[in-house]
Amino acid sequence: MPKKTLGKVPVGISNRHIHLSQHDLEKLFGQGYELTVRNELTQTGQYAAEETVEIKGPKSSFKNVRILGPTRKETQIEISRTDSFALGLKPPIRDSGCLHGSPGITLIGPRGRVNLDHGVIIAQRHIHMTEQDAESFGLKDKDLVSVRVPGERALSFENVLVRIRNDFVLEMHIDTDEANAACLENGQLVEVYR
Repeated sequence: MPKKTLGKVPVGISNRHIHLSQHDLEKLFGQGYELTVRNELTQTGQYAAEETVEIKGPKSSFKNVRILGPTRKETQIEISRTDSFALGLKPPIRDSGCLHGSPGITLIGPRGRVNLDHGVIIAQRHIHMTEQDAESFGLKDKDLVSVRVPGERALSFENVLVRIRNDFVLEMHIDTDEANAACLENGQLVEVYR
């Protein structure tokens, strides 16, 4: 049965980054510390902070990993599969916030370090949309769709999670590995279908 095209969405590419809890932020930067906004992100209320930390795995580390704000209930580190090989970790592919069974890592900041026993994931590719967007696409929260990328390195992404909330801005989030495989750039339009 042929698949039905639902519409187009812009792409947002995520490099490795960290979402910190306030508790871990203070351990890394000092008591009462607050993040400094570097630039706003597409999603409402989200921003890249000026602050960065080092993340250290069993095999190697990455310095200057960007923190995204605001702080969250629990610290979460999002990396690509390529990053996982370099760090010596085997993180699961998960929706944001689903951290059970994920590996830990060490975070090193200017005022301290945090040794996490879990929290590292490869983010499941997903599309943010409002209820109005979802209605026009004929989708509901947690649906899985396919996305077609045109061009010289055309490919299709399967099992793309739909996440619906009214403060979301329509955008598909993928990591650098996925973007590089299809020669995708931020803001490029891709086609959603089922």
